[in-house]
Order: sequence, then structure tokens, then C-alpha cells
Amino acid sequence: MLPSIVLFAGLVNFVSSAAVNDIRPLVIWHGLGDTYASPGMDRFQSEVKEMHPGIFIHSIFIDEDPNADQRASFYGNVNQQIVQVAQQLADIPELSRGFDCHRILTSPPVHNLITFGSQHMGVSDLPACNPWDLLCQVARRAANRGVYSEWAQENLVQAQYFRDPQRLLQYISSASFLPDINNEVLLPSARNSLYADNLASLNKLILVLFLQDKTVVPKESAWFGSEQPLEDLTMDQPYGLDQTPMLSAPNIKDIIPMRLQTLYKEDWIGLRQLDESGGIEFVACQGEHMQIGDCWKDLVAEWVGGSLSAN
Repeated sequence: MLPSIVLFAGLVNFVSSAAVNDIRPLVIWHGLGDTYASPGMDRFQSEVKEMHPGIFIHSIFIDEDPNADQRASFYGNVNQQIVQVAQQLADIPELSRGFDCHRILTSPPVHNLITFGSQHMGVSDLPACNPWDLLCQVARRAANRGVYSEWAQENLVQAQYFRDPQRLLQYISSASFLPDINNEVLLPSARNSLYADNLASLNKLILVLFLQDKTVVPKESAWFGSEQPLEDLTMDQPYGLDQTPMLSAPNIKDIIPMRLQTLYKEDWIGLRQLDESGGIEFVACQGEHMQIGDCWKDLVAEWVGGSLSAN
């Protein structure tokens, strides 16, 4: 997966006696180039368990082989991966009464969702690769050759999150994943109301942005921001006091913030309903993408490990 992307529809809600205590479980999903059992993921789980003794944690995998799981973060069909993950979670008895989640919204019911550097509004440039990361470099070159081609949209994870603000019609008609999950579709009748119902049902959505993020372009995608198409830029466009676009430095494109997005104003995915009920928290962490330091600790202390009885 691209690091910490987002929002998958859920269907199952059943109660089981399998939970061994009243602590709400936690589900986590690694990002681009990582694996479900990497040292970093193991360390994160250990620290959460120290913070919330007795908590059950599940680290999502696409393949139990760590090497194959890492490859699946670059290559694969995201829609198929979501179906696989939804079934994986539904089959875990400890999760049947609900859980908190780092990265996804799926079934069984999610209580709090925390996303770190997620591409909620996609990316308008493909992430750069480390010089030694051959998997990433090959995937990036392939995506660059035809990001909206049928092959790229079926096989390259990076391409399935690419949202070109200068080619929005092509994005909507050709991209296989993000337009659907954000209900950015050509026909209003084709929008899936289940997506809105699931997001609006959250207790809290915590959106974490990395202030020096150069991997996610634009970084404001983590807060449902997107680059403004050049043809839409005007000097006299009226904005409310609390609806001001995030104006960037010279020679950098301006950003449309969440509350000015059409999908928010028309509430295509339940974002406005959740926001107006006080259900969204915006958090900014210092550092580059996923160089999280101790920024996560207060969030996990507050929004993870609550009581299942309080759901």
C-alpha cells in the first residue's frame, strides 16, 4: 500500500464471546515498501501493548510471506486487496465486537480511525524511491509510462492513487480505485451510499499530516486537500473566513482544503456529516513522511484501547 491510505467499506457486525477482555482491539496496516512483520511494525505493537496492557493487535497482511507482502505494497489490484483484508478481519473472533484502526475503515465495525500521511485525495506526483529500492523504482517507471492505462490500474498500487488535477476527467473515467472509494464518479446515481454511512458512523477520524512530507504530493492529501487545477485559480474567488484555501509558497500550487472539496460540500462520503458532529481531528507532526518520532504516542494514548462496552 501507499503509506496509510484509507477508507474501505464494511459489511459485517456481529458479537462474539471470543474477546478476552473489555479493551477495544487495534488493527494496523503497514505502508509502501514495508511488511506486516517488519522490525518497525513489531516495535510499534510492543510499545502500544506497553501503553495499553492486554490489548489485542492485528497487523494486516496480503501475504504471510514478508517478501511477498512487501511486493504487494507496490504491485497488485487494490480493490482485490481490500476484499481480501475485509474477509481476513471478519474471520478474527477477537475483532468481532469492533476495534480501533490505524489506516482502514472496514468490517467488523471501526470505532476510531487514525491515518498517518494518508493519500485521502490521492497524489499528483508519484512518490520518489530510495536509490537502493529496486521494487519501488521499477513500479514508478512503469507507472510514469502510462499511469491511467488499463495495465497500470490493474497492477500498480501507486498508479491507483494517482489523481492528476489537470486530467480530472481521465482520472474519474480511468482510475480503478480512488474515484470509486471517494465517490468521484460521473453519474451521481453510481455513488455508493455505503461509503458515506460507514465513514459517518465513526466515533473519531484522526488525520495526521507530516509537515515536511515530500513523499506524498501534496502532503495536504492527508487532510483531504488536493492541488487546485490551474484553470480554476482566480485572484478574486470568494471564500469564507474558515474556508480559506491553503496558499503555498511562490511557484508551488495552491491547495483546495477539505471543506472546499466538492465531495465534502455535497457529502459524497459522509465526511461533512462526521465533521459537523465533531468527529474529525486534524493533527500535524514534524518530520518527513512516516518519520513519526513520538508524535503518535499521545494519539494512541487517547484514541486507542478504550472500552468495548463504551462503543
